[in-house]
Amino acid sequence: MAQTQIDHNLQKPLLEMRGIAKRFGSFYALQDVNLEIYRGEIHALMGENGAGKSTLMKILAGAYTSSAGEIYIEGEQFPISSPKDAIRAGITLIYQEIHLSPNLTVAENIFLGRELKNLFGLNRAQMEKEAQQALERLGAQFLSSQKVSSLTIAEQQQVEIARALHRNSRVLVMDEPTAALSSRETERLFSLIKKLRSEGLAIIYISHRMAEIYELADRVSVLRDGRYVGSLIKQEINSDTLVQMMVGRPLTDLFNKEPAQIGKEVLRVENLSDNHKVKNASLVVNAGEIVGLAGLVGAGRSELAHLLFGVTQPTTGKIYLNGGEISFSSPRDAIIHHVALLPENRKEEGLFLDLNIFKNITMATIERDATMMVINESKGRHETEQAISGLNIRVPNANVTVNGLSGGNQQKVLLSRWLAIHPKLLILDEPTRGVDVGAKSEIYRMMTAMAQKGIAILMISSELPEIIGMSDRVYVMREGYIAGEVQRENLSPEKIMSFAFGTNKLAS
Repeated sequence: MAQTQIDHNLQKPLLEMRGIAKRFGSFYALQDVNLEIYRGEIHALMGENGAGKSTLMKILAGAYTSSAGEIYIEGEQFPISSPKDAIRAGITLIYQEIHLSPNLTVAENIFLGRELKNLFGLNRAQMEKEAQQALERLGAQFLSSQKVSSLTIAEQQQVEIARALHRNSRVLVMDEPTAALSSRETERLFSLIKKLRSEGLAIIYISHRMAEIYELADRVSVLRDGRYVGSLIKQEINSDTLVQMMVGRPLTDLFNKEPAQIGKEVLRVENLSDNHKVKNASLVVNAGEIVGLAGLVGAGRSELAHLLFGVTQPTTGKIYLNGGEISFSSPRDAIIHHVALLPENRKEEGLFLDLNIFKNITMATIERDATMMVINESKGRHETEQAISGLNIRVPNANVTVNGLSGGNQQKVLLSRWLAIHPKLLILDEPTRGVDVGAKSEIYRMMTAMAQKGIAILMISSELPEIIGMSDRVYVMREGYIAGEVQRENLSPEKIMSFAFGTNKLAS
């Protein structure tokens, strides 16, 4: 169905948020934010991690109560102080993490809290019938009688949307809905979102992915540092303008790579193998150098990082650190030798999500700083405060639980932990995955500063602009082997991908 251009001069907003503020203690997460949403539009909400997007949407969904400001539905003030208020207003927030009960059926989830009853208890037949009608409206290919635990993530999203439609929701908020979807599932979701728009739903869409914004958005509103920056209509949307609105500087300033003095060899790997994913890999990283490690998914890059950090043990080959052969039996050994690994999956492999920032940052230095088995908390507090200030971790204090931080701030906390051990070699596995463009720029600045201090950096990344923008040299892995090496002056996406796909046999 063809998209019709919304004339906002002829239509009143369905939803208005005026002068919204949210304060946690003395820290303002939001200040004087305004937002207008119209029927039949997909309205993208953008901003770097920590800009206030999620906080604003939680206020809209009744999970938070605003410290100031008003919400209007169709021109009438409509206070929202609980999720029930939001449901009455016709607002549903679909979180990035699915909020369903896996042990219940699809119909039971759709009717949760609003169950239909008859003389004999739950009227399951009627619930399944109505739920099936909602699913058919979405083109779902599963039954309302199925257990949610039997569904894929994409199908569970459809259940959440069906629940919203069954509640007669008028505003649907989707927070990073494609994060766990395949490309085909993403295409189906986009088709569904466009269908809902054509039926008159207002959709607020939160994403860091520019391609999704170009594909879907009728308008974009941008938050920065908890404040409303401005909005763009579809014809005005472009990456340069959006980045400048989000971070306050042009896209050309994103990479902060500056020359560093290349020093002596820090790491040498010779014919390293694990009899599985890594096969006869050899590479060198020098002090002050950022060496990129590129390759397709499954090429063995993360597995090589695990071998270097002592997570797994090589079956053949040698590792040299500062000229001496080493063998790490565990990550603890690596840390003692001032080798650090920022893992690909920070939540599962790096952070202690239920602990606060102070405990996360000092986790690797507790043993070093202890005296007679007594933890030197004052030194740890000092280092943590320095990290919060120096790395611009946006929190009111070091006692904030890490689980509640944005992706960019979580990554900075993990970087702070490793900087505290004064690393000679820092292995960064996908250092900017899941963080916004502003946090990316700050992480690149930190990497440059670390290299200028003489730290050797091995950076694994699947993002070619990142590899090209930040690397002094690049090794490319293919099927466990080092397929080629490219010097900075010869770096190009074509050359890297030709090694990754095995079409370039030439020396670089």
